[in-house]
Amino acid sequence: MNNKTLVRLSNIIGIVSIILLVYWVFVFVSIEVFGLKVFRENMTETFYLSVVGILALMLGALIINVMFNLTRIAEKHNQDDNKTAKTTSKKLGLIFGLSFPLVFGLLFGGDYLTSKKKEKMLIASAKSIIEKNPEKTNQLLKYSFDEKWIIETDDILDLYSKTDKNFPYVSVLVSDSIDKSQTILGFRDYNGKLNDTIQPIKKDFIQQTTNDEREYLNNVFYKNLDKVKFSAHDGRYELFYPYFKNGRKIVLYFADYQQYGKLGS
Repeated sequence: MNNKTLVRLSNIIGIVSIILLVYWVFVFVSIEVFGLKVFRENMTETFYLSVVGILALMLGALIINVMFNLTRIAEKHNQDDNKTAKTTSKKLGLIFGLSFPLVFGLLFGGDYLTSKKKEKMLIASAKSIIEKNPEKTNQLLKYSFDEKWIIETDDILDLYSKTDKNFPYVSVLVSDSIDKSQTILGFRDYNGKLNDTIQPIKKDFIQQTTNDEREYLNNVFYKNLDKVKFSAHDGRYELFYPYFKNGRKIVLYFADYQQYGKLGS
């Protein structure tokens, strides 16, 4: 392998490394700014570690150029190919510029598929609670604001979460009133014990919601809207799953958060 070939090879390696690094920065910024969840956890780690490999390639290419110092010689030998090289460079530059919208679209597509996968998983979890545990589901429907029901509800949900390692956070939402004002209460993670001297207080169980969520829940509890509500934002996934039976109504509220996306199984 002659010096001219070595210079060409090192230049190609350096240019390819720079292009890869530009793409990596673009992908990283897009993911961080828009909160996209695309990669698996191990793929994300590999993605970060790839930067080390790219920088190593760039450093190696630089060392080869410095060692042989043949850039000027290579340019003299290639003077006859300048016109062709310029035309090729323009085409490559155009392709390079148009590739960024494509990469951005692929990232958004991956984030969308991750959200749809999470939505299906949460809905399947809700159906599993209702269909496979009819006695426990009926217990959840028998809402009354007393310590016994609150403790039993917490035990039921805790049993579900310990059975399945992938089971997300879930609570039971019901409609009630405080000082003659309608409100939504959420029950989960109750630390009290039956017949405690300190009894539970309704205000401690008020479910914090956005205006859009309150409007949805009011439609469920007061207008019999039987429709799930799913939302995904910056890696946080939420599902409201209403369940009606014999005039009683509850909403299973699922919340899950992940730092990375997962397209596979």
